Amino acid sequence: MQLRRNSRRLSFNPGQLSPKRTELALTLEFARVRALPVFLLSLATLPASAAAAPKTHTVILGGTRRVSYTQPDATPEAQMDLTTTIKVRSLIIDGRQRDWTTGNIHEITDRTFAVRRALRVNDALATDTSPRWIWQPGPWITVDRLTGHITALHLPDFDPLVSDAVWFRDYAAYCGTSTTAKGGSLYVIVAQLGVRRPVVQKRIGPWPQAGHASPVCAPAQWNRLPLRVTIQPTGGESTTYDVVGTSSIIEEGDNDDSN
Repeated sequence: MQLRRNSRRLSFNPGQLSPKRTELALTLEFARVRALPVFLLSLATLPASAAAAPKTHTVILGGTRRVSYTQPDATPEAQMDLTTTIKVRSLIIDGRQRDWTTGNIHEITDRTFAVRRALRVNDALATDTSPRWIWQPGPWITVDRLTGHITALHLPDFDPLVSDAVWFRDYAAYCGTSTTAKGGSLYVIVAQLGVRRPVVQKRIGPWPQAGHASPVCAPAQWNRLPLRVTIQPTGGESTTYDVVGTSSIIEEGDNDDSN
């Protein structure tokens, strides 16, 4: 026995409804038809950032290894001493090496840290037939873990061969140098990220100094409350400075008005 299923098409017939139900049904149908183009237009104008998930970045510091370190102003005898070394490690972002670093990192925020670059400098003369690569501690950089962005820091009067920055929050304290046609100076410097002028700048002596000690200053010592820093030149007296300022950290996306 073959069963035949009868199907009938359901259609909207206002004449089958009461006047009140007919008016309600027509209103709902009209609203549905008007809302459809608006919905389609909203999909067409949706920003690409909303359609695609944000890319995640992987930031890794590689293993530490020792390399020979030679100061450019060292004597020939010192340059022959290969026992002077520094520890370097690679900065890897998204599986690709982006730089070399040295020393410990400083966590500025939960997504941004500061670290010092390690430079490979070509020390060859014009008469040399091949490059002569030497390692040196370089300037500081910041790395944003969220965006994978690297920013070079231009700390005021920072001398890579003299300065030893000690960080607290977004402040860096160190002894810096400045050289002019009338002579140079050795300064105590407290720099703040995002601020051009030093928060603290105090001259403590001339520069260069014949036979200066290395390092020229002991590492700075920070105090949280009240916010102070103490720096002592090698062979001199320590001095404490009050630091007055507010946080000026701006990370990528902080000024996004869409949030």
